[in-house]
Amino acid sequence: MPLPSTEQDQKIRQVIRSCGLQVERLAKEHFQVSQKGPDDYVTNVDRALDQELTKAFSNLFPHDGLITEENTQSRQAFGDHYSQLWLIDPLDGTEDFIKGNAEFAIMVGLLQEYQPIAGWVYAPMLNQMYYGGCGWGLFQEKPGQDSELLEPVEPPPPQSGFCPMIIGTKDQNNFGEAIAKLIPDVQFYTLGSFGLKVMEVICGRAGLYVYFNGRVKLWDTTGPLAIAKAAGLVCCDLEGQPIRFTPDALDPDTLAHKQPILVGWPSYIEPLLPKLQKAIGMLRLQR
Repeated sequence: MPLPSTEQDQKIRQVIRSCGLQVERLAKEHFQVSQKGPDDYVTNVDRALDQELTKAFSNLFPHDGLITEENTQSRQAFGDHYSQLWLIDPLDGTEDFIKGNAEFAIMVGLLQEYQPIAGWVYAPMLNQMYYGGCGWGLFQEKPGQDSELLEPVEPPPPQSGFCPMIIGTKDQNNFGEAIAKLIPDVQFYTLGSFGLKVMEVICGRAGLYVYFNGRVKLWDTTGPLAIAKAAGLVCCDLEGQPIRFTPDALDPDTLAHKQPILVGWPSYIEPLLPKLQKAIGMLRLQR
């Protein structure tokens, strides 16, 4: 099946931007927070956007499958053999939204035959929209401007005193020390949204993003990794195998990825992968 048409893409971006305006308004009001699980939070804003995005995409693509984060029943669509499946995260980085940080995003991804082919990542408080996919291209939309091509920026390769790597707080707490022993020049940093972390690598502010936490799910990864692949990044696990989106590679109930996830430039993946394998492997043997 083809990628979304120009008209469909424009409608998708209009829907996402409309939701972004709601987030900006609701962020200034009192919102309700509840806990879905350990360190896993949801707000009434997540749920409201989930419903709006569900309605919009059901109207735009009535014959496609649709899975959204906050509608657990929608996960059944993954087993319904849709050739085209939309994955939606109404607020990627809910904790950042709750804390008043700007580094959260509305994300949409498209799977075709278990392959991520298109994605949209919109940070409403930063007013940054990124989108694209393989065979389509990469684009960004800035405030008050038309869309323009987004040129990926490859950072200098790892060298003495320079090795910027994105890693989540939990992963750094668990694995940071072991990684730093084998990669002494590593420079860790983090930010909220999974999608925005991937965009940091695409834009050259980091060479590699590593994720070992085991909690990231299809709606977190489909859009960002489609964009990453279009940028020429490597998306693999600790064995160097491609990240898979097939049922055998996911938890059947939560749709969480079983594989660790590395997203990076080849100039970072090739020299650092063996060291990461050793660091994580040794630490896991000790536990």
